[in-house]
Amino acid sequence: MTDNITAETIDVEQPKELAQSVMTNVERVIVGHHDTVEHLVTSLLAQGNVLLEDVPGVGKTMLARSIARSIDGIFKRIQFTPDLLPSDVTGVNVFNQKTREFDFRNGPIFANVVLADEINRAPPKTQSALLEAMEEKQVTVDGKTRRMPDPFTVIATQNSVERNRTYDLPIAEIDRFMKKLHLGYPGEDEESQVLARVVGDHPIDSLTPVAAIEDLRSARQTVSRVRVEDAIREYITNLSRYTREKAQLGVSPRGSITLLRAAQARAVLNQRSYVIPDDIQQEARAVLAHRIRVPPSSHETPEELIETALETVEV
Repeated sequence: MTDNITAETIDVEQPKELAQSVMTNVERVIVGHHDTVEHLVTSLLAQGNVLLEDVPGVGKTMLARSIARSIDGIFKRIQFTPDLLPSDVTGVNVFNQKTREFDFRNGPIFANVVLADEINRAPPKTQSALLEAMEEKQVTVDGKTRRMPDPFTVIATQNSVERNRTYDLPIAEIDRFMKKLHLGYPGEDEESQVLARVVGDHPIDSLTPVAAIEDLRSARQTVSRVRVEDAIREYITNLSRYTREKAQLGVSPRGSITLLRAAQARAVLNQRSYVIPDDIQQEARAVLAHRIRVPPSSHETPEELIETALETVEV
């Protein structure tokens, strides 16, 4: 299939170099999770939001902070707690005694990279404050809509252990995350490297930006222009339709669009200006599995269903 495709006249070198620089910088702090770092960076290039789920203490927050520090933009962290209010996220109108008018005070959501730390500790009402921002890159407060900075990305972490002390994320919110990623425990040698790196100053304290915000904006524009042939679009559609036929809740059209965008970013990392089936298959597991719900009686997990789809659906 790839032999008959000629590249468009777009330069994929700049976004590829940006991605490599960010990954190298992040891996000065994060040890042994190259694939996860790569997935997060492709999401950044593809204008997607990322959900990091795992047990406490494996580096979810540190990974998000490392990504944010690698980009020379505005970074804000929101610590989600049970008493956090929607206005604590989006901002609030405050009456100005001097002007006798209401002034809007931006919430921490107004940043280029937003870390929503332990997002599932806040109740659904507060979690929903992110929905408009994540999907439409804007927030509406008291009837007035304000645009988010460009670029804008949410990296959220959630605890997968203390279920009795957390709130499940609404499906509508989960569907707005391009990928759901897991870190897992490091191997023996990797954990030893982690311990060696934190002797003295922590490596994140000396982490400096390696990409300007304008470079990231340009890279995203290039990724969005990566060519997707009709056959590739049909392949994505068939994968999504397979999940809808086999699961209680299958992949939404938003999920199909997200997979296409992630595959465009993956193509750039592979120095191509066009998408091939391999790009779809590399991204499908991280992009699609968290959007699927299987019946309680099912013997197949969402991850296994995606594997079956990739083996079954004709390329």
